[in-house]
Amino acid sequence: MIWVPIDQKRDIPFIRQVYTQIRTRILQGNLLAGERLPSTRQLANELDVSRNVVLEAYEQLIAEGYIEARHGSGTFVAEGAYLEQLHHTKSDPFFERDELSDEKDLIDFRSGLPDLQFFPRKTWAKLSYDVCMNSSHTVLSYGYPEGRPELRQALARYLVKSRGVQCQPHQLVITSGATQALTLVAKLLLKKGDQILMEDPVTRDIQTIFSTPGSILHPIPVDENGMRTELITPDFNPKCIFVTPSHQYPLGSTLPIQRRIQLIQYARATGCYIVEDDYDSEFRYEGAPISSLQGLDTDHVIYIGSFSKILSPALRLGYLILPPRLIKECRKLKWFTDLHTPSLEQITLGRFMEEGYLERHIHNMKKIYKKRRDHLVEVIEKRFSHQVKILGHSTGLHLVAEYQHTVFTEDFVKKMRDNGIRVYPVEDHAIEKGKHQNQMILGYGHLCEEEIEEGIRRLAECLG
Repeated sequence: MIWVPIDQKRDIPFIRQVYTQIRTRILQGNLLAGERLPSTRQLANELDVSRNVVLEAYEQLIAEGYIEARHGSGTFVAEGAYLEQLHHTKSDPFFERDELSDEKDLIDFRSGLPDLQFFPRKTWAKLSYDVCMNSSHTVLSYGYPEGRPELRQALARYLVKSRGVQCQPHQLVITSGATQALTLVAKLLLKKGDQILMEDPVTRDIQTIFSTPGSILHPIPVDENGMRTELITPDFNPKCIFVTPSHQYPLGSTLPIQRRIQLIQYARATGCYIVEDDYDSEFRYEGAPISSLQGLDTDHVIYIGSFSKILSPALRLGYLILPPRLIKECRKLKWFTDLHTPSLEQITLGRFMEEGYLERHIHNMKKIYKKRRDHLVEVIEKRFSHQVKILGHSTGLHLVAEYQHTVFTEDFVKKMRDNGIRVYPVEDHAIEKGKHQNQMILGYGHLCEEEIEEGIRRLAECLG
């Protein structure tokens, strides 16, 4: 007799439970080819279920080739249904313990997370409903690889006004978030062996995206004024330069006009492109908003942005602004990547922007995030006095704490995790290792003031 326990409390049909467990035993070799299975009546009696439950489970297993019925002899495991397991898997997935949170009290200082409880659900739902119910049926068909014209027009107007970009709607390509935008740029510009200059440190995802074509990354160090452009010499022959000039990730510095001009002059002299990731720049708390690099040179700068931190990562809406000579090829790449970004969400976002909701939302969230930023700075200074230097706190949803006599090793980060706090060393994002071991990224956008205070208390406890 095979052991096939039924859990009466699970919200999973008995037929599926019987089918899944027998199938798993066959795939893992616990039931061998040629082995006879109990009759449907016998197994139903053992499990105290209707015989029809076992009949239907057997029929599904027969249809998929796992077992075979032999007339007059019974039901047997079929030949060739065993799959050697490369990793151990649990044989009864339905009866695994629910992994409820051993981490429910964890305070996570992850960067780049907005506070989603403030997402304007009612407004978005109203606009989304209206778009769905009242748009032409053509909206439900295949769309344009470059994105809906309604969103591109609204976005061009907004970016000219808020970020100082110089663009027309036809230069915009709407993407499924900034990650897709970056991937399209890498495919558009790079091939194996090409060189790219990249600020260092920089998020690991970007390192991966731009090295995937087989290109060669040359790290350019970042200081309190962003990428050190004086280190870019004529010896390099890059296809592009990656930079986050308005709010460098992760160190948070802003590239001054002198260095921006140096980058543009270098791009003009060499024919390369500057890839400007306008990371996290909407939430600036000190001074006027920083204008884009793209506004200084539309022919050599590719501008990338998204709505993940302004509104929600779940929307998966980002965009590219392209120099004219790259537009056609990028549209083609976008088409063969996913045809187009979902149309209804694009139209809804276009309406959201045109009717002024986006600017009001940013204005409201800036006040909330500034209050949290101020509280985090205050608590750090109170706990650590003069032991910590705070970097990059004028903009965005994170800051960097630089400690005088601490090295954030993997073991130390694990110790903090065990103490209910998750932090992120800057060193994890460094291309050249060893220069940022005493720096820690602390994201605060999604944390309330009480969580911020408790998190820093736990951090101080770990640091002794």
